[in-house]
Amino acid sequence: MLLGFKTELKLNNKQRKLLAKHSGVTRHAWNWGLGLTHQILDHNRDNPEDKIKFPTGIDLHKWLVALVKPVCPWYYEVSKCAPQYALRQLAEAWKRAFKKTSKPPRFKKKGRGDSFTLDGSIKLDHFKIRVPKIGWLRTYERLPDAYQPKSVTISRTADRWFISFKLEIEPFNTHKPYPVVGVDLGVKALAVLSTGIVVEGAKSYRKHEKKLSRWQWLNRHKVKGSNNWRKAQVKIARLHRQIANIRKDTLHKLTSYLAKNHSRIGIENLNVSGMMANHKLAKAIADGSPVLRVIIKSYELSQSPTV
Repeated sequence: MLLGFKTELKLNNKQRKLLAKHSGVTRHAWNWGLGLTHQILDHNRDNPEDKIKFPTGIDLHKWLVALVKPVCPWYYEVSKCAPQYALRQLAEAWKRAFKKTSKPPRFKKKGRGDSFTLDGSIKLDHFKIRVPKIGWLRTYERLPDAYQPKSVTISRTADRWFISFKLEIEPFNTHKPYPVVGVDLGVKALAVLSTGIVVEGAKSYRKHEKKLSRWQWLNRHKVKGSNNWRKAQVKIARLHRQIANIRKDTLHKLTSYLAKNHSRIGIENLNVSGMMANHKLAKAIADGSPVLRVIIKSYELSQSPTV
């Protein structure tokens, strides 16, 4: 059984700069690989008699080493795993797009979803973790040092950095008191269970909407790129993070209750994109309900007895 663990890092300025370099190289490798694959697809579409084989993640990394690294020496300032995992994830994203299970990958922008993955000599030790090229990083909470992960993902939200990894543990709580439960998602209430339990949504966006609107309104005339503009952007990003964390807390508590106490979970198949087209309901739906179905689906895949 795989258990995910995510915690915030306690960093100094030097470490923050090094993490930013890793995320920058990862973003550059992703965008370079995405541009190259777009050129290959365009060539194959315009020249059907002279098609080029679509590259795998290994092929992209070989071309990166031969073509990009010689002209971009700052690639050698970070771990080789960062661009390697970026191209591997890009290849997987194209596979999902070709199978029509997801949309084609898009170019990444600085400051949005900054993250990178590392593997190798990783070691956990109480309140710190050692990762390749970067060294020891301190954390705010104690780490499960009884397990040693094979890879870690470091990501940034607003002005804070987080590290996450997967741990393989023995299954627990295999006995579940209730065999089946049905979940009805709604707008007024987050979910209504077939057992009669009504789960109210956190409605975190509704509670902070005025505050967020106020801060965005005050930021409208600031010069883009100035110090005051950057401070305001961080302030707004922190509020977005707070809204998301409140929503995630409510959803994880509900899905944990469902997974731990029920062997099978029945949930309606919602057309979320169609529901979001209704401008009268879109805000309420986006404030919680669609995310619940995604998280329940992830629990179903991780729990073998569930469906």
